[in-house]
Amino acid sequence: MANYNLKRIERDIEKHLPVIIQREATDELLKTITITGCELTHDLSFCKVYFTSIADMDKKSLEKEVNEASSFLRGKLSKVMEIRNTPILRFEYDESIEYADRIENVIKKLHE
Repeated sequence: MANYNLKRIERDIEKHLPVIIQREATDELLKTITITGCELTHDLSFCKVYFTSIADMDKKSLEKEVNEASSFLRGKLSKVMEIRNTPILRFEYDESIEYADRIENVIKKLHE
């Protein structure tokens, strides 16, 4: 049962964060990110949020900039979610899309 609640909260965070970013964030860099997933710890204290971006920036500096806005996003998230304690948000750049592209290119080269 606890695992079900954990997944439900993760889904809610994934649903509400993009809306908050698009409607309430004034930083243009934040508006270039796309939330791709999140992982919540079992004690609900931390949430690792995976994102991608169309911004032309280094991944580490982009992560740093987005993580600076995490307290703002957490505050807005606490107002729309109905949980006792809102988890601390940690943003990480999602490299799975780039990894999939590399794998696809390797497969394409093998077929040629």
